[in-house]
Amino acid sequence: MPRDCLLDLSVGLVEDVRSAEADTLDARPARADSGFSPDFQVALPYRGFFVWHVGRDEVAGDANQALFVTGGEAYRLTRPLPCGYAELIVTPTASVIDELAHATGSGDLRCHPLFRRRSRRLTPRLQILRARFLSWIEGTPSDTLAAEEVVLSLIRAALDDDMPRLERPGRSTQRLIRRTKAFLEAEFATPIRLEDIGHAVGSSPLYLTQVFRAVEGVPLHQYLTQLRLAHALDALPSTSDLTQLALDVGFSSHSHFTSRFRRAFGTTPSRFRELSRRRLRPATV
Repeated sequence: MPRDCLLDLSVGLVEDVRSAEADTLDARPARADSGFSPDFQVALPYRGFFVWHVGRDEVAGDANQALFVTGGEAYRLTRPLPCGYAELIVTPTASVIDELAHATGSGDLRCHPLFRRRSRRLTPRLQILRARFLSWIEGTPSDTLAAEEVVLSLIRAALDDDMPRLERPGRSTQRLIRRTKAFLEAEFATPIRLEDIGHAVGSSPLYLTQVFRAVEGVPLHQYLTQLRLAHALDALPSTSDLTQLALDVGFSSHSHFTSRFRRAFGTTPSRFRELSRRRLRPATV
């Protein structure tokens, strides 16, 4: 997998990892990629879909998730869909890791609930921060101090887990949630019925809605809307036709897209596109 170093800073390393897309839509998924990380990392997927196999867990990676890598663990990545994926990977330095562990009261990040759970659903605030960072970084920032502040903001926002504490799902539930997310990623641009999802993943609609909300903290339709908006964030800097983009990511009209976008991110798609093209530094927190 191509792995490009975007920033090598005193607070950590930021890399962009991308896999190649399959040549045809009916191509078989690529074989598993194996790896090992000696360091703690925060991964922010922003395009496509993959499954992260680590320990006994199978964690879905899509644009709605942040992933938390514990140093010293081997893993595999598989792609159940014939599309590529892309993710930002932030590797904080040892001193930043120590400070984070102290600030969160965990003593050791291995004990932090997010590193134990391995993933969390992103808030719209973190999704737009990730998107602003990606557009800004293309301009190759020359201000090292500003870059370090932005990277620390990304890390803090990822670890700022103010969502309800959800129980860690068992392996069978993980597989069900993973299959559901894969279906949503594959079909997000089309109208989706609950019956279609249930049939694809082998679950009754009643059970699926209950389990998905219990694990993810939101109903299926809200997760799907957030996924569509994440795809829009990725495409907006380079798009010229907002109406076509709205339809391409699964919204029924330009007005429907704009309404949902403003509600989630506090700005309009056209304003976000303008800021992205100007490559302004994201606000730090």
